[in-house]
Amino acid sequence: QVQLVESGGGSVQAGGSLRLSCAYSATDSEYSVTDNSYLMGWFRQAPGKEREGVAAIYTGSGATYYADSVKGRFTISQDNAKSTLYLQMNSLKPEDTAMYYCAADPSLWVGYWARSSEYRFWGQGTQVTVSS
Repeated sequence: QVQLVESGGGSVQAGGSLRLSCAYSATDSEYSVTDNSYLMGWFRQAPGKEREGVAAIYTGSGATYYADSVKGRFTISQDNAKSTLYLQMNSLKPEDTAMYYCAADPSLWVGYWARSSEYRFWGQGTQVTVSS
């Protein structure tokens, strides 16, 4: 299994920035994120809304994918030496307010990166609140 722990959420005014972190670890070597190719993503869910894909990275190639609503403002990255996935969020807007989740899957096709139901492993989430 893969364990994911998010951090870095908080409250910020519109126009501000936050960096979310997702520390990952595997309970056995078969699931090692550093030794295998994973699709790792960030999702968010606001109250009363469905969970939506924000960004993803395929660790095998470094290819990244973004929702149109965050392109140019958010950047996903990974540091295998630190076993951490990041989401740098700039120019935040009130509509970015949500619980943000980290997810990972070892076999998901990149074309499905935004499909939350396809990911096998999930973190507990970190809250981001943007005030106007």
